[in-house]
Amino acid sequence: MGSFSIWHWLIVLLIVVMVFGTKKLKNMGSDLGGAVKGFKDGMKDGGTKPDEAAPAAGQVASSAQAEKTTIDVEAKTKS
Repeated sequence: MGSFSIWHWLIVLLIVVMVFGTKKLKNMGSDLGGAVKGFKDGMKDGGTKPDEAAPAAGQVASSAQAEKTTIDVEAKTKS
C-alpha cells in the first residue's frame, strides 16, 4: 500500500481520459505549454538592462497612443 504500481496509474489515466476526453486534455496541455513558454520568455526578458526596459507601469508612453474618447459611466446611469 506504500506505492502505486503501473496498473494503478493506468486505471487513473483511463478514468481521467473518460471524464475529460482527449480533446479537452490536449487543449489543457497546449495551454499549459504556452504558459510555461511565456514564463520562460519573461524570465529571459527580465535580465535586460534598465535603460532598455519598458516605461514604468501607470505611465503613458506617448499622447498619440492615449484613447481620445471618454465615457462617463455615472452620467449614463443617472439619466
